[in-house]
Amino acid sequence: MSAVTAPAHALERRRPRNGLGLLFVAVVASLIAYALQGMGLHGQLPSNFALYAVGFAVASAGGWLAIRLTAPSADPVLYPVAVLLGGLGLAMLYRLMDERGSVNIARDQAAWLAIGLLCFVVTLVVIGDIRRLDAFTYTIGLAGIVLLLLPIFPGVGYEINGARLWVNLGVVQFQPAEFGRLLIVIFLASYLSQRRELLAAGVGRLGLPRPKDLGPLLLAWGMSLAVLFLERDMGASLLLFGVFVVMIWVATGRASYLVLGLVLFAVGAYLGWLTSPHIQERVAYWVHALEPAHVQALGYGQLAQGWFAFSSGGMVGTGLGLGSPTLIPYVGSDFILAAFGEELGMIGVAAVLLLYLVLIGRGLRIGVDSQDAFGKLLAVGLTTVIGLQVFVIAAGVLRLIPLTGVPLPLVSYGGTSRIATFVILALLIRASAGPWYRERKAA
Repeated sequence: MSAVTAPAHALERRRPRNGLGLLFVAVVASLIAYALQGMGLHGQLPSNFALYAVGFAVASAGGWLAIRLTAPSADPVLYPVAVLLGGLGLAMLYRLMDERGSVNIARDQAAWLAIGLLCFVVTLVVIGDIRRLDAFTYTIGLAGIVLLLLPIFPGVGYEINGARLWVNLGVVQFQPAEFGRLLIVIFLASYLSQRRELLAAGVGRLGLPRPKDLGPLLLAWGMSLAVLFLERDMGASLLLFGVFVVMIWVATGRASYLVLGLVLFAVGAYLGWLTSPHIQERVAYWVHALEPAHVQALGYGQLAQGWFAFSSGGMVGTGLGLGSPTLIPYVGSDFILAAFGEELGMIGVAAVLLLYLVLIGRGLRIGVDSQDAFGKLLAVGLTTVIGLQVFVIAAGVLRLIPLTGVPLPLVSYGGTSRIATFVILALLIRASAGPWYRERKAA
């Protein structure tokens, strides 16, 4: 028996239990990237490098310490990978905004990253047990719907670049859909965990779910169409509906829901293309981006310059701070992956995407290891939000699908997205660690 158990103990000793070593690597790599950007741009370290290094290291260590105090048995990989992605994003945003003479924008994004870390800590402390969220199914669902539709309210929402995504509350401007999706995922996890057997088995000869069981789910589909038609936001609509389909498939295990979801998505996308000039323009950019007659126009030029950036970078890139990614319109938000492609090459882009793959893999593993249905569905849903968001923006930049304009999580410009992603990570870490109150009682 000892011969059998010894290897298991050895594996347990080799496992990184707290992630401190990984966090150290993430912080060092982020600071090296920031330093190299300054060297590439100006031939010297950024003037605020020492202050930035101390602030970034202290903020990162604070998040890690919060995990050790509130969730010591949590997954040790999620947080260091998130820190590395955030650090690489800040380094690239500094490089882009410095060349354009808008370093203050990069400073704002650093502040948003710090605010995101603070919200990460607050979420860990307040949500001591994710199962408590299961008691507020319809309240959370209603709040999510309100946030999704808030931009269409007159006097509150306003339009940028053809999409009505933003709200202005006087003291703050943000995209409520980022938090609305999070609440909808919690609602779906709660609702599906309570009715998964009915949805899986169905009633009658055809085994179809009862209409009253499908009602709230069809409402989620209707909400995705409302976001598409009223706000002209293809990205948010695709993400919302994609999460809905994946979660109901995981809950029921029935592939028919995937087929039905694809049919409903195709119908919704076609109707959106027929009725929305904004969506028609996005499809036209996608199809004709490299045609000489269109390549100088703003929308076409954005996709064309993105491809030129990937081509210029080749396999290993031009080097940090040595490329010309600022030729791409909106490079700090929609096309920051193309900036990495030019300066770090295909290898650098693959490395960034592999970091996201690690996040997605660990998140799905948390879902598999969860002991209750709600925790399993919540982890899968939250991970799907990140995974679909990465796929949609990466595929759009590479011209595999029409560009939707969603931010690259933790990397591209967008304070609201950074905060929402850190809240998602906090919930995943809480799910991996289990309830906090049990650990405190055991101590």
